Amino acid sequence: MTIKTVFGFDMETDIGSWTSFYDGFRKGTPRILQVLADNDISATFYFTGDSAKKNPDIVRMVRDAGHEIGCHTLFHETIGDPLFEIPGMVPILPEEVVHRIELATQWVEEVAGVHPSAFRCPRLFGSTQVVNALERLGYQSDASYPMYFYKEQLSPYHPSSEDWTKKGDMKLIELPNFADLSQESHDPYGRDLDQWPLWRLENAEAVMKSIHGYCGYCKARNVEPFLCFYMHPWEFVTMPEGLIHSGEGSVLPDSFIVKNCGDYALQEFDRLIKLLKEAGSEFYRAKDIVID
Repeated sequence: MTIKTVFGFDMETDIGSWTSFYDGFRKGTPRILQVLADNDISATFYFTGDSAKKNPDIVRMVRDAGHEIGCHTLFHETIGDPLFEIPGMVPILPEEVVHRIELATQWVEEVAGVHPSAFRCPRLFGSTQVVNALERLGYQSDASYPMYFYKEQLSPYHPSSEDWTKKGDMKLIELPNFADLSQESHDPYGRDLDQWPLWRLENAEAVMKSIHGYCGYCKARNVEPFLCFYMHPWEFVTMPEGLIHSGEGSVLPDSFIVKNCGDYALQEFDRLIKLLKEAGSEFYRAKDIVID
């Protein structure tokens, strides 16, 4: 059985929205590129407009290594429909969506020298407004669908312009993010079914166990397994634990967000690729995914 796999890296400030720093971003990206090169696979890198502007050398490094350049909003803001509340993360207004994506696209394109072809909403908070904006701006794919939450779409699909979580006739291809739906969830939103960051919190073997469970779930429904992963460059560099001061105050991220960042995460990422290859996986960039 062939498993189509897409590795996507969300290129944002360190520890997501909890800092304004790019130290892990700058140090982690070359480490990711080396593992991808060692395993001879390509991936998709989703840059925020701000990360691209402030780190043009990293953008060009990724592009010149043959990977796909994508976009991840302007400043890692909530641009779609929020699935759960996060203090201070108020979503932008629907009427602002088109302009935000347009500007983010422009910033990334100016640095990369290529039009970004793939998009992902921060935290997988997507929306119908988002996919319609992406279609208008010429994007090929969106990888914002949180399988753990909606639990309906298992494979890439053309979304509806009226409800992005349903199949329709848009040219855009929506890529569901892998979640092990064969398990029972104990989280009100289903987040414990999501793959992130299992490879780092436990190990590659734990992810493969979930993948095998998910493949069985797909087989029972006569669906070809598809895996879309999201990771971040800062996860491959040791991140500070405890209070993190920035600007006018400090934040205390949940411990799982930074646990095992650094060498262990890098080791298990490499191991995961090798185990996926042994299981018959084929690796794609988001723009290489087509629907028959």
